[in-house]
Amino acid sequence: MRSDAARNRETVLAVAGRLFDEATDPDQVSMDVIAAAAGVGKGTLFRGFGDRAGLMAALWRQRGEELVTALTTAEQGPGPLRDRVLALLYAAQQFKLRNRTLALSLEKAGRGSPYGTDDYERWHRVLTALVAAARGTADAPYLAHALLAAVRADLLIHLGDRPENELRSGLEALVDAIVTGLPAGGARSPHPRMGHASSTTT
Repeated sequence: MRSDAARNRETVLAVAGRLFDEATDPDQVSMDVIAAAAGVGKGTLFRGFGDRAGLMAALWRQRGEELVTALTTAEQGPGPLRDRVLALLYAAQQFKLRNRTLALSLEKAGRGSPYGTDDYERWHRVLTALVAAARGTADAPYLAHALLAAVRADLLIHLGDRPENELRSGLEALVDAIVTGLPAGGARSPHPRMGHASSTTT
């Protein structure tokens, strides 16, 4: 019985993943559609995942091991703070672009984080600590939220098919402005709260 349930779960996740990858509108991928495509009853989906948001979160976790690695690396180092922040946000940006409909659907369901699950607070906590280490604690929580907003799926979809180098360049400019205090032109601007910004290593 357990093996059947495990097989059903893997089948449902594989089918749901394909449907989300093919869809342009998250609302196209309903529980009815997933159940029919997977050849199971809708009750099986609710028993296995709780609800549609739970199913999407399970799919996100299944695909998101690289984000777990990126978060751990950013949190523990080594490397300059600026590079750790940028690498974390870039990993989230690229992962959401590859899973854009699923990511947008999770955001619409109120699960909007880089993981698309309830891990937003951990991401925010890690980014807050990195920003605070770079420029002091003042405004760090707000700035961490601002950094996470830059990799929301709805924003990335709104930007359309921009070249990857343009998206990365935008992230770099934002991270430089927040973490290292560099304006768009590249020259360092004085900031009364910068503190140890010129020494952004662990």
